[in-house]
Amino acid sequence: MTHGPRETTPRTPPDDRPRAYPTGDTPRPTSRDVARAAGVSQATVSLVLGDKWRGRVSQRTADTVRDTARSLGYRPNLAARNLRLGRTRTALLVVPALTNEFFARVHTGAAAVADRHGFGVVVYPSPDGTGTARDPFASAPAALDGVIASSMTAGALTALRGTDLPLVMLDSDPADPEAAAHVNLAIGDGIRQIADHLLGLGHRRYLHLASAIDTWTFGVRARSLAAALDATPGTTAHTLRVPLDVNAAREAAQQALTGPGPRPTAIVCDGDALAAGACKAARRLGLRVPDDVSITGFDDLALATALEPELTTVRLPAEQVGERGMHALLALLEGRTPTEGDLPVELVVRESTGPAPAG
Repeated sequence: MTHGPRETTPRTPPDDRPRAYPTGDTPRPTSRDVARAAGVSQATVSLVLGDKWRGRVSQRTADTVRDTARSLGYRPNLAARNLRLGRTRTALLVVPALTNEFFARVHTGAAAVADRHGFGVVVYPSPDGTGTARDPFASAPAALDGVIASSMTAGALTALRGTDLPLVMLDSDPADPEAAAHVNLAIGDGIRQIADHLLGLGHRRYLHLASAIDTWTFGVRARSLAAALDATPGTTAHTLRVPLDVNAAREAAQQALTGPGPRPTAIVCDGDALAAGACKAARRLGLRVPDDVSITGFDDLALATALEPELTTVRLPAEQVGERGMHALLALLEGRTPTEGDLPVELVVRESTGPAPAG
């Protein structure tokens, strides 16, 4: 038997208003619509409608979810739900690029957990690292069981949002209503550890080489650094937003180190690549690291120990991010509540930081 081409209806971007669909050819409401209207997470909707809520959510919340589902005309696809774990057993991991060591390690962690549960992981890098990417499948809901995505690829998820696929966001705004679960690092604490370290060494004049990418994680870094330095009298800080690129960071740092006014004695960088550029700028100007200027990174990539002197930086447990992301997706598919709480990070002190120069 042959079939003609399947007609598809273009999706419009979702908004925050609950949608009640009449019967007929219009789209059916999804569990995400129910979650929005009820003011709960998609995981809570799955627990209540799957009758697994007792001991996990309150009676009042369960009643609200059921009433909301009825008012929207939502009807769970029982066949799809029962087959969810045995349908494709495939998760989509959306990351900026696997050439980035951090995201390669995230994939390693996610793939290890997936393999133990008989799942496969399809990796989908965003073409330019941060921008929009097309849906890699003719019909993602038919080909996938769920999606795990970095917040740096938020634009790549346009075609996948609004589907009934569970979405786990990594290193992203926990208030994002589109995600059924979040896996975050203690980014703010990492920046505070850097600030405490440098303040303890006597540094009071700072340059912040900040990522030019406008995402939640880099916003947290900027706010946390400002709060830590503002709490210490006599500190000054100048911020330059630059692409996550060694040469761009070198040019920005060179400009700041030769500009008018007192020279910064410490450069705090949003990533190790930016720190590498700052180190190059210092060398080209004949400055010594850390005698004349201290430099810190963030990530603890292999680059950190390839630099001379080796880089003081914050170590991020990238593989654990991938592991917890996959565990969260599996929990959602089974109607369980994913593990909450930020993953801890650790300051690794090496030779690129030292006491502030006298005067």
